[in-house]
Amino acid sequence: MKLTVNGTSHEINVEPEMPLLWVLRDELDLPGTKFGCGIAQCGAYTVHVDGTAVRSCVTPVGSVSGVVTTIEGLGTPATLHAVQAAWVERQVAQCGYCQSGQIMSAAALLKTNPAPTDADIDEAMSGNLCRCGAYPRIRAAVHDAAKRIRGA
Repeated sequence: MKLTVNGTSHEINVEPEMPLLWVLRDELDLPGTKFGCGIAQCGAYTVHVDGTAVRSCVTPVGSVSGVVTTIEGLGTPATLHAVQAAWVERQVAQCGYCQSGQIMSAAALLKTNPAPTDADIDEAMSGNLCRCGAYPRIRAAVHDAAKRIRGA
């Protein structure tokens, strides 16, 4: 089957029910999307399909018909996405394990809501768990990224 990830088309030979997460990590060598809890509750697995945040650990690759974007394709080392830049400036990451999923969820939120309130952020990010408890810095970084995106 064909799968477009981060702007590149790939021919993959896997069972259609294989979770997208394992295709990304094991077949396409894109390790930025993490395996976390194994029951689609932690958010470490978050990627975008046509701009919408999805749980790649429970999404069968055969059901994916849109363009997949992973943390590796959100920005570039030279031009970070606004959310990635805010994460760096706010020094959000502690252990860093959940951060790719957090960033992908935040980017999806800002695509549909460029001026979120704290409540909007909390709701959109509720499926992303951070064991380090960096939630105040995550919220602040989302607000900073929203300002960058709006040009404020």
